[in-house]
Amino acid sequence: MAYMHSVTLAILFLCFQTLCFSFGQATVPANEAFKFVNEGELGEYISEYLGDYRALSVFTSPFQLCFYNQTPTAFTLSLRMGLRRTESLMRWVWEANRGNPVDENAVFSFGTDGNLVLAHSKGQVAWQSGTANKGVVGFKVLPTGNMVLYDSKGTFLWQSFDSPTDTLLVGQSLRVGATTKLVSRASQNENVNGPYSLVMEPKGLTMYYTPVNSPRPMPYFTFSQWFNITKGATIQNMTFQSENEYDEGFAYRLQFALGVANYPYSAGGTFSRIKYNTTLSFLRLEMDGNIKIYTYNDKVDYGAWEVTYTLFSKDSDASECQLPARCGKFGLCEDSQCVGCPSPNGPALAWSKSCEAPKVSSCAAKDFHYNKLEGVDHF
Repeated sequence: MAYMHSVTLAILFLCFQTLCFSFGQATVPANEAFKFVNEGELGEYISEYLGDYRALSVFTSPFQLCFYNQTPTAFTLSLRMGLRRTESLMRWVWEANRGNPVDENAVFSFGTDGNLVLAHSKGQVAWQSGTANKGVVGFKVLPTGNMVLYDSKGTFLWQSFDSPTDTLLVGQSLRVGATTKLVSRASQNENVNGPYSLVMEPKGLTMYYTPVNSPRPMPYFTFSQWFNITKGATIQNMTFQSENEYDEGFAYRLQFALGVANYPYSAGGTFSRIKYNTTLSFLRLEMDGNIKIYTYNDKVDYGAWEVTYTLFSKDSDASECQLPARCGKFGLCEDSQCVGCPSPNGPALAWSKSCEAPKVSSCAAKDFHYNKLEGVDHF
């Protein structure tokens, strides 16, 4: 009897192991795996930053994955937003490999192991989702622009909304203590991280500027005054939302909604109110450190994009003079305008946004002096 009991236990243990192994090894059906090679003709439509692109057959209108570049051998895997039938340019709202471009004949693949991989033509991995053998059974692009890998229960094991670059789509969040922050693009022609960032912190949302050769970011704007949060409440996340004001859909509010622990309602701050559906909107941290919201009207063929909000502007409560580099490294800003660059003869008559300190040949005292500026007020 003892022998039979041991055999029964062994069989049950083996069956349990087999079931666990089968569950842990859920795979992507072979017909849903894919492999795209970065080769062939370039697209004919105008895209943001005036780059060339190759569109992939991975899309949910108006979003589509593409390889795009501004130099012949440096491609970024990106999600674009916009319809091909319109004459408005395509905008890039997510990037996999900013600052680490791939070459011609690079490969983007989704294997049966459930891992998304972007690799150079010679095989070096430039980016991956890190989801190999974790139970992924499928990949899809949602109507919101969120790309997801999901398991057999529909749970998201990876989503692009968790790794933004400089852009938030409607429904996308920044979380406290997470790596989800926005970082500006360096310039029109340089697709690397720039000096500006937008970070969700326990006390609110803060914008930072990191000067060249400086290890410490400097805050230049906080959204704390936008939100009325109960004392002692803990902020968990911030979500960019498009809220329908009425059931008829006559007006929509673009807003931040804060998720607050131990607080029955979500706090929020409204950016703008638009008289058409703003679901296809995104918020971007611009190359100059400003924040703008772009809204796409998919019902028109021309002029589909509209800037529906700008944080720092002449028409807002936040002056452009709050932008760290609004008037260059050595300039003065007043009423959202740059004062002419100082010189021995006083400020120039024309305004300038590129003032810099003069270069001197030595540090001798005789090489330095003060210039008197008439008619300038600064604090």
